[in-house]
This record gives sequence, C-alpha cells and structure tokens, in this order.
Amino acid sequence: MTYDLVVVGMGSAGLTATEFATGLGLRVAVVERARIGGDCLWTGCVPSKALVASAKVAHTMRNAHRVGLASVEPVIDLPTVWRRARSVQAEIAATDDNPHRYRQMGADIFTGQARLTGPNEVTVQAYDGTYEVLAARFVLLCTGSRPHIPTIEGLSTDWCLTSENLFQLNAPPASLAIIGGGPMGVEMAQTLQRLGVEVTVFQRAHTLLPGSERSLVSRLAEMLTQEGVVVHTTADVRACVRRPDGLVDVEANVGHDGKRVHPRVAGVLLAAGRTANTDDLGLQEHGIEVTERGVRVDDRGRTAVRTVYAAGDAAGRRYLTNSAGYEAVRAVRDMFFPGKGSVDAAIPSCVFSDPELASVGLTVDEAEEQFGTDSDSWRIDLAHNDRARTDAHPEGAVVVVTAKGRIVGAHLLAPAAGEMIHELSLAIQRELRLEELAEAVHVYPTVAGAIGQLATESAYEKAHRLRWMMKRR
Repeated sequence: MTYDLVVVGMGSAGLTATEFATGLGLRVAVVERARIGGDCLWTGCVPSKALVASAKVAHTMRNAHRVGLASVEPVIDLPTVWRRARSVQAEIAATDDNPHRYRQMGADIFTGQARLTGPNEVTVQAYDGTYEVLAARFVLLCTGSRPHIPTIEGLSTDWCLTSENLFQLNAPPASLAIIGGGPMGVEMAQTLQRLGVEVTVFQRAHTLLPGSERSLVSRLAEMLTQEGVVVHTTADVRACVRRPDGLVDVEANVGHDGKRVHPRVAGVLLAAGRTANTDDLGLQEHGIEVTERGVRVDDRGRTAVRTVYAAGDAAGRRYLTNSAGYEAVRAVRDMFFPGKGSVDAAIPSCVFSDPELASVGLTVDEAEEQFGTDSDSWRIDLAHNDRARTDAHPEGAVVVVTAKGRIVGAHLLAPAAGEMIHELSLAIQRELRLEELAEAVHVYPTVAGAIGQLATESAYEKAHRLRWMMKRR
C-alpha cells in the first residue's frame, strides 16, 4: 500500500498535520515511538500550566489584601498539586489526543522507531523486532525535541531534573537551582517559588528571556526577585556536585566581576534550551542536512529531498507548540495544493509567568537596528488602564513597535497577555498601521483596551497633524 503521507512523530505538529490531511481525504500513516501527544502533553505545556494555575491561586491567597480581603497563607499539599497535573494530562490523553480518535479519522498508526529508507519510503522497527515498510508520496518529520543537557562538572542525568521527569515526581525538592532563564526556567522559577520551593536561577546571558522586549523583561525580573526568587544573570555554572546526603553543591561565577556563589540545594532543574530529535532517522544518508538547530528546511518546510518535509521542533525554526502546528499545516498545504506555501509568518509567543509576557515580531532594539529612524515605539503602562487598576494588577505595560508607520512588533506584560496578542499578530500579518486598530472598538473595561488606547493615541496624533484640513464653518 502506498500512502499519500507518512507523518513521523505525533506531537503537536504531527497531530495537527494528521487531522488536516485525513480531513482532506488523504491516505495517512503515522509513526510514534512513544506516547501520542508529544512534549506538549507529557513534558511541557499541559503539566506546566497546571502547576502555574495552582501557584497563581496560592499567590492570590497570600495577596488578597490587594482587593480588600484578608490575606491567608495557603496550605499547599505538593503531592496533590502534582497529581492534579497528571490528571489533566490523563483527561486530554483520553479525549483529544486519544489514538482511537485518529484511527476514526482514517489514519493508520504504527508504533516503533522510524527511519527514512528512501525519498518515498519509511521503515518502522517495532519493539518486538519486526519491520514495516511504508511507501508514501510525501513524508513529514515531526519528531520534536528534548531538553539540552549542558556540559557541567558533576552534572548527571541520573539525578538531575528536566522537563521529562519533573512532572513525574510525587513532589518537587524543597529547594532548586534552575539552570537556564528562558521561558521554562522563568515559568518554573516563579511557579515553584509560589508553591513553597526555594528557587535560585542561573542564566548564562546577561538577562532573562534574551530576545524578548528588554524593558518588559527587566520589570518581570524585578517581580520575580520581589517574590523571593534569587536570580543570577551572566552566570557560568562550573560544577554541580551531588553529596552523599543527596544535596547538591552548585558552584558558579556570576556577574561581570565573576563573583563566586555556591548555594547548596536539594535538586537541579535543567532549563537550558532544546535539542531537536534527529538521531537514527537516516536523514544524512539521503542528503538531508541536519544542523545544531534541527533539520534544514526551506521557507516551504521542504528538506533537500523534495518529498520530505520537516515541521515543528524537528526543523528548529522556533521551539513553540503553536508554530509547530502552523508549520505542519503549511507543509501539508504545500505538498497537495497548487502554488507555493510558506512557513514564514508572524508567530506570537507567550511566557506564562504572572503577569504573562507575550510577544510577536520585532523588539524596539531590533526595529531600531533594522529601520533606524524610520522605527518608532508606543508604550502604555497598565497603571493607566482602568481594568488593571480595578483588578489590582497594574504592574505591566503594552509596547507596540512600528516602522514606516506600520506595526512590526508588539510586546505585552499583562494578565492574560497570551489571550491579547492575537489582534497585534494579525495586524503585523496584514501590515496594518497602529491607528487602524482604533477602528476596532474595544470592550471597556478590559486590559486589552490598552491596545485600543495606544491605537487611539496614534489616530489622535495623525488628526493633529491634519488639523489644517478641518472645516471651520
């Protein structure tokens, strides 16, 4: 049997591609070596956000006085919190990510290790040692990624934590050193601190969340520190030595002066980036290039073998769940529809801290470097937003970046910023001017109304420039 499409990997990219392709009436086979759902369900988005939700409630209880109620110290049963996270995973696995659901769509599911054995052929080695050869018009690689393990003296995956085993614990250690200050490091630092774990973050870069809007990251870092997280930037972790009693001595040089710090912690959590899963796929044998980021693809998602595409973390363009699904759909569209597709788009991202930090497009610094004096930025602090003030969350801000008058970037530090970023993402895709967003009347009072406030300011400024056209009589 020849399939129209063989999808390798059933994480976010593979699930989306399979649903889209079977919906088009295509003959689809999928290969998964472990559990359907991938990193997002089992080791990433779902369990981490379940913990974030628990931590946010605990923080709200401690700070109820901000809305006129008596603050209380929550009683936190960490094993119960962890069990809840796993129950959410189980519910999703039994419904939306259930293999039976995809079989009902018409997909054939194979379990085992996939290997590309030709431009139109995938061989699957099952765990009982048998082989299955799948012929296909096209192959889509959606093999995802795994935690990057940095080379640090004494560090061992036998005892350190990563996203792959953190959520399998009965409860976290009483204190943690988190190595890495990217999205996962920041989210888990704040979450675990709120749940009663003493957290120290070591970030190699000079700032947390490098590549995000600098002014908003600075404010978020201040808030983490106020909540008790110890943050070390420009940090070079030299050693993690595990003692006989199970505690870990961390040795690091931090700051520009290389100050030596050596906390003793109950555990180490690695959040130092991701490594694409490209091993044992047979790609190089067929001339498909694999880089440090992942499988090399063009702007259509194609590898050097034009019948083989890659999407999501495997392609290493952006390590984002929403990007993985988008790239997978665009790849299927390019395979089976006329014309050329593209995976280049303004992809929003969100760090699920509290408040959330959502971003799309260029930062202020990037726009200035690319467009010079043709770039501009617009900012409104949530201290000037009525809903943020009534909800006692005026800490954040909205920043919109323009170039030659059109929106090229947007960054929000706000409650539910991930829910707010989409109109700005669409504005970038449609090359809108900021004042055009004023045509959309925003509900009052909402935090999203801050976007409308900025758009109105831009429209007022344009009206001021054109006031010579006003009718005088």
